[in-house]
Amino acid sequence: MTKGTAYGVGVGPGDPELMTLKAIRLIRENDVIAVPGKVVVESVAYQIAAAVVPEIATKELVPVYMPMVKDRALIHEEHKKGAELLKKYLDQGRNVVYLTLGDPTIYCTFSYLQHFLEEEGYPVVLVSGITSFCATAARLNLPLTEWDEQLHVIPAVHKTARKLDQPGTYVLMKAASHMKETKELLRESGLAVSCVENCSMEDEKVYHSLEEIPDDAGYFSLVIAKQPK
Repeated sequence: MTKGTAYGVGVGPGDPELMTLKAIRLIRENDVIAVPGKVVVESVAYQIAAAVVPEIATKELVPVYMPMVKDRALIHEEHKKGAELLKKYLDQGRNVVYLTLGDPTIYCTFSYLQHFLEEEGYPVVLVSGITSFCATAARLNLPLTEWDEQLHVIPAVHKTARKLDQPGTYVLMKAASHMKETKELLRESGLAVSCVENCSMEDEKVYHSLEEIPDDAGYFSLVIAKQPK
């Protein structure tokens, strides 16, 4: 039997209108939908998709547990379990559409499953979605790069011990859990700072300066830092 294809499908940053036509089509055409988390309906990615494709509720919905911990051995085992779960459907010749926030090529949980699946010969297709940092820049009416400017996209949680001393624009992702340290790093850089929390979602908050950003900003907070004009 021909194996099914695993699709890593980006649903964008939050606003259902920012989903791509291709993402919508794949959800409609396939009957196995996987999402990260223990409870499917609580997944933000699922909620975004359901706002555009309500019939998703009638599909076979598969929760894939993705622990947010630092124990690499534990994470590896859970990711392997997630890949094994998807393989059960793929071995039946059924496609699996795995929904993910933003884009599946940017710090995406599906990447870990992808590695396991590809190692065993399963076909995998990534379907791009609007990234959180592009949506954030658009919300701020802020060009990320102009002329020959460089763009640095980094996970702030791994950067707080180093300086932001390269030319260009910085996008700091995953900053919320270390926002206080991130703010100190930004203060030392002298860069002009903006931040959007829950970009394009109903509870969106916009901060136009470093001083406005709360130390307890929510999980979906993204910082953009540029040379001041």
